[in-house]
Amino acid sequence: MQLQTGNLFSVEAKREAQERIDVLVTGQRLNVERIVSMGHASPEGFWYDDSRAEWVVLLSGAAALEFEDGPALHEMRPGDYVLIEPHCRHRVARTQADEPSVWLAIYHER
Repeated sequence: MQLQTGNLFSVEAKREAQERIDVLVTGQRLNVERIVSMGHASPEGFWYDDSRAEWVVLLSGAAALEFEDGPALHEMRPGDYVLIEPHCRHRVARTQADEPSVWLAIYHER
């Protein structure tokens, strides 16, 4: 038996040029990722537009999401989650700069 283990909160508190993305589970119709942001945001004018649904929860830190066809900003605190339907254009408006914002994202086919 081979176990895959880890800790969602074990991160070094330093700012990298890119967000850290760790693929935890991958399959035909499902991906689970841990994303660590520190002051990261989507580039101006960039929108995520995925063919899969995305369920994302913020585990630590603070963030704001922006939806092209929705409210101006969706503020997120630890424990807040959102289900983003396929092709719902969205972006990360901001994440907390002085501590890691740890996300758990589950991408799945509908």
